Amino acid sequence: MKWLLITSALLYLSSFRRPVFVLALSCSLIYLASRGVGLGRLPLIGPQDTLAFFSCSIGLMALPFVYSRGLSGDRFFAWGCGALAGLFALFALPFPTLNMPLPPILDTYWFELHVALAFFAYALFGLAALLGVLYLRREERQILDLQYRAALVGYSFFSLSMVSGGIWGYYAWGTYWLWTAKELWTSILWLYYSLYLHLRLKGQVWDRPFAWLGIVGFFVTLFTYLGVSMLMRSSHSF
Repeated sequence: MKWLLITSALLYLSSFRRPVFVLALSCSLIYLASRGVGLGRLPLIGPQDTLAFFSCSIGLMALPFVYSRGLSGDRFFAWGCGALAGLFALFALPFPTLNMPLPPILDTYWFELHVALAFFAYALFGLAALLGVLYLRREERQILDLQYRAALVGYSFFSLSMVSGGIWGYYAWGTYWLWTAKELWTSILWLYYSLYLHLRLKGQVWDRPFAWLGIVGFFVTLFTYLGVSMLMRSSHSF
């Protein structure tokens, strides 16, 4: 079923129109569903599955924004969402699929909830970055409001992910917190968006810095997800 992942990536990368974006998302969802049925669990183990899940999360979280009144006619935003999702789908392709059952330490709904919520949050942080770019191009306050909403919902998902991750950690290791690189960077990311969201209260003089910091936040997100997994030893590495 790898051809579905390739198809979704190519469709995402050419999604200047909303129907193409929806078709790409459909292929992505079918790919994940087929993987999940075959494995008997959510496909959340290994680089390929996590990157494919991240790509699909971007498409899924972007759908309400692509069809929102303020962005419905904006081809740049639709293509930006598609390009972001497509790049991560392509990035997943070189990695091998892992068709093993969940190890006992991961075989809990708390683990799946923790990871799924984290990817929904990462996706929304990516959309907030795209909306920040769009605001810098058009300087329409409505777009900045959408950026704030995307970051706020992402922050809510991320907070719930940290809570469910703590519960999973307690069942797995007997403690809610381990001093791993992933957990430290997760805390840094959570604090970053906590401060970022409060910046919105400073008024219009901070509108452009708010847009820029939303873009920077996605790079912090990518390092928390990919950088830590690839560059640092951690129990959370893929």
